[in-house]
Amino acid sequence: MYRRIILAIPFITLLLFPSRILGAEGKQLFNGKDMTGWEHVGPGGFTLENGMLKSEGGMGLLWYTPEKMGNIKIRVVYKLMQKDTNSGVYVRIPEKPTEPWMPVNKGNEVQIYNPGDDYHCTGVIYSFSKALARPYKPVGEWDTMEITLDGPRTIVYLNGVKTTDYVQGQPDPPNRHEGDPASGVRPNIGYIGLQNHNQESVVYFREVEVKPLH
Repeated sequence: MYRRIILAIPFITLLLFPSRILGAEGKQLFNGKDMTGWEHVGPGGFTLENGMLKSEGGMGLLWYTPEKMGNIKIRVVYKLMQKDTNSGVYVRIPEKPTEPWMPVNKGNEVQIYNPGDDYHCTGVIYSFSKALARPYKPVGEWDTMEITLDGPRTIVYLNGVKTTDYVQGQPDPPNRHEGDPASGVRPNIGYIGLQNHNQESVVYFREVEVKPLH
């Protein structure tokens, strides 16, 4: 009897904590060969080029379909092709997206847009957090973004420098724009995705890795 209970514990853990299936060493969500596990919604899309994801047109979202994720570290390696390229990494999306605007208003976007102001630039939670630094690399070089989702807390490092430390429920900044995402607390666990913003904004993604925190 006790042996059956012990054997059942790992299975129950997988059901209650889906991010645990990633393993201690993490998991690459993009295999460099095809878009297995990913689905696109909205205009434009992504193509494969030399083992990388390349954004085209927009605005749309390429989201990872197999599971919601939380209490993880996401490592994204990307390269911008113009100085005003606009993109983002979406987290905390509460339900499967069928169009690109629900994730904007119900999830969080970790922005990729170097020229933006301190609330709308690379490394911030778009319109919710103020940039602590702007350590991005020149156009054409690879940037590494690490996003830690620890319960309601989101910490972002760009190229090894902290750019955001934000907890859900903090007061909205006073200078939010009219078109900014809806206010409100986002869930601790949700889907993640990559944005293709418009035809002029070309970004390459080379790696999308996730690793559980515990």
